[in-house]
Amino acid sequence: MAKPSSSSIYGASISSSSSSSRLPFLSPSLRDAKKERMHCAALALLLCSAVHIAFAMTDGLLPNGNFEAKPKASEMNGTQVLGRYAIPQWEISGFVEYIESGHKQGDMLLVVPEGAYAVRLGNEASIKQKLTVVKGMYYSITFSAARTCAQDERLNVSVTPDSGMLPIQTMYGSVGWDSYAWAFRALFEVVHLVIHNPGVEEDPACGPLIDSVAIKTLYPPRLTRDNLLKNRDFEEGPYVFPNTTWGVLIPPNIEDDHSPLPGWMVESLKAVKYIDSDHFSVPHGKRAVELVAGKESALAQVARTVPGKVYTLTFSVGDAGNGCVGSMVVEAFAARGTVKIPYESKGTGGYKRAVLRFTAAVERTRVVFLSTFYHTKTDGSLCGPVVDDVSLLSVRSPRVLRR
Repeated sequence: MAKPSSSSIYGASISSSSSSSRLPFLSPSLRDAKKERMHCAALALLLCSAVHIAFAMTDGLLPNGNFEAKPKASEMNGTQVLGRYAIPQWEISGFVEYIESGHKQGDMLLVVPEGAYAVRLGNEASIKQKLTVVKGMYYSITFSAARTCAQDERLNVSVTPDSGMLPIQTMYGSVGWDSYAWAFRALFEVVHLVIHNPGVEEDPACGPLIDSVAIKTLYPPRLTRDNLLKNRDFEEGPYVFPNTTWGVLIPPNIEDDHSPLPGWMVESLKAVKYIDSDHFSVPHGKRAVELVAGKESALAQVARTVPGKVYTLTFSVGDAGNGCVGSMVVEAFAARGTVKIPYESKGTGGYKRAVLRFTAAVERTRVVFLSTFYHTKTDGSLCGPVVDDVSLLSVRSPRVLRR
């Protein structure tokens, strides 16, 4: 029998005796070259990712998010903006007005919440901006809006494929403006944010005013061994404008596919208010939630539980230190358990701890908070009790001692 022959090709030894040995082994020089190419490719990929993240939107106002960069005079007809790209960084559609603070509409004086300018959206008008984001990440949009007439006004906020219809008819504050939050998940690296007025009014000047559009990256918190609820202290939430004192409204869950308050839902007709410790009294950390619309605004989260097991729900109830005075009551629900926590508010801040003990009936238990009563401040603005620092833990059964 002839001996198996072998040959050397570019330093690789190939034996003809076995099919399992036909894969060539690279020489040290070729192996080093291959490693270097792979290393360069990895560095290039890492560099591309870093460059994309670096160019992604940072937390805060969008470019010209407060509309202080003005259109050219040649692209204006009175207050109406004529050019599609006349407002720097924005693309407009339909009847859009550029409003200066102090502008009069009949006997009403229009006030701009930040800076000197805002935009007003007429019937079917919209503003749009292109955003560079990180695919797969969650973001919240915060903007300020005011209605200028008594009609039932709404705003459609969208980032493809997500959209939400936000009612702005109810005025929660007394300054004429409210800030709203809306959230989306980025399915693409470049998306378009659109704020659209779907209203059809006889007077186009009845459209809502828009100002101070900002973005914030959301990092959905994970469950821990210390708590069965996510985002227990509401620290993860939408962008809060540092120079405003009215908080941010979280719209009802039915208006929002992705909550701007990760882990939590607003299961009612009215919004809840997201407040910060810079302008309000907060029981724990830097953020909390104020229940500003009585039983019409309910805050909820669904937790994984074991049927038949006992749990304790612990939370803080207080006031925001914003002059909201009166006898407040917060109701908490979980499974078949319920508790009403009274709190006497002097409007200067403070809180108390409360506990609800319940037995789980199913594998997913809904925890709900709401305010029993409606409250208003002396200026007529809506207010209510504050909820914060929420904890859900299972109660271990006592061991049975053997006799």
